[in-house]
Amino acid sequence: MPPERAARRSALVALAATLVLAAALWLLAPVLTPFLLAAVAAYACAPLVGRMQRWGLPRSAGAVVVLVALAALAAAVVLLIVPLAVREMQTALARAPAAVTLFNERVAPWLRERLGAEIQLDSAWLTQAVAENWDSLRGLLPRVLDSLRIGGLAVVGFLVNALLTPVVMFYLLRDWDAMIGRLAALVPHDWRPQAARLAGEIDTVLGHFLRGQLLVMAALAAYYSAGLALAGVGSALSLGMLTGLLIFVPYLGFATGFLLALLVAALQLQGFAPVAGVLIVFGIGQAAESFVLTPVLVGSRVGLHPLAVIFALMAFGQVFGFLGVLLALPAAAAIAVGIREAHRRWLASPLYRNTR
Repeated sequence: MPPERAARRSALVALAATLVLAAALWLLAPVLTPFLLAAVAAYACAPLVGRMQRWGLPRSAGAVVVLVALAALAAAVVLLIVPLAVREMQTALARAPAAVTLFNERVAPWLRERLGAEIQLDSAWLTQAVAENWDSLRGLLPRVLDSLRIGGLAVVGFLVNALLTPVVMFYLLRDWDAMIGRLAALVPHDWRPQAARLAGEIDTVLGHFLRGQLLVMAALAAYYSAGLALAGVGSALSLGMLTGLLIFVPYLGFATGFLLALLVAALQLQGFAPVAGVLIVFGIGQAAESFVLTPVLVGSRVGLHPLAVIFALMAFGQVFGFLGVLLALPAAAAIAVGIREAHRRWLASPLYRNTR
C-alpha cells in the first residue's frame, strides 16, 4: 500500500474511532459518573496498591486498605468543616441586624456623599426576619427529609452513585494490572511501540498533574488557614481547608473561598481590618498559586492555555455535570498529549511533505 494511502487510512480510522468514542460518552454520560470518578481515584491510588503488593499484601487487601483510608479522610474533613460552617452561619444570622445598622451609619452616608446613591436598609425588618427564621432553623432537618422523600428518584440516583463508586474502585484497584495488560493486547502489533510511547507520555502528564495538584491544594489549605487566622477572621481553619480543597477546580476554589471569607470578615463587625486582611491573604495566595506553586509543582508539561482551560471546563461540565468540571483539566491534559502526537505525525506524513 502506498504511504499516502496508508496515512489517509490511518487518519480515517483514528477519526472514526474518536467520533464513536465521543458519541458513546455523550449517550452514556448520565451513568458514567461513578465509573469515571472511580477510574480517576483508582489511577491515582494504583501505585500505592502495587507497592503494598510488593510488600506481600494481596491486591484485594491493599484495595480495602486504600478505600478505608479514603473514607476516613473524607469523614474527617466533613466532621471538621460542617460543624464550623453551621456555627458560622448561626453567628452570621445573629450579627446581621448589627451589620445593617453599621451599614446605615457608616457606609450609606459615604455612598450618598460620593455617588449620590440613597441606600437605606431596614434593620427592624431584618431583625424580625432573623428572629422568625432562627426558630425555623430547628425544623430544617424535618423539611430536608420531606424534600428528600418527595424527590425520591434523585436521592436514589445519588445514593446509587455514592455506593457504586467505591465498589467499582475496589475492582479496578484489584484488577488494575490485568486490565492494563488486556487493553495493551488489543493494540495491533505494528502500533504497539507508538501506543506504548503515547500511553507513557499520558501517564507521565497525568501523574505529574495529580501529584502536583495535591501538593498545591495542601500548601494553599495550610496557607489560607494560617493567613486568615492571623488576619483575625473567624472559622479560619474551615475556610482555609475548603478553599484548598476547591482549588482543584480552577477559579471556583478561589472565588468561593474569597467570597465566604469576605462575608465572614464583614459580619464580624470589627471594622475594616479583617476585610483588608482577607484581601491581602487571598491576593498573595492567588499570586503564589499562579506564579510559584502551579509552575513549580505542576510544571509546564501540563500547562494549558487559559482559553483551553475555560473551554475544557465548559465542555466537560456540559457533558458530565459537576464531575466533568472536576475532570476537565486532567482530561484536557491527556487530550493535549494526543493532539501533540497527531501534530507530529501530520508534519512527518508524506501527504504534508509532498504538498509543500
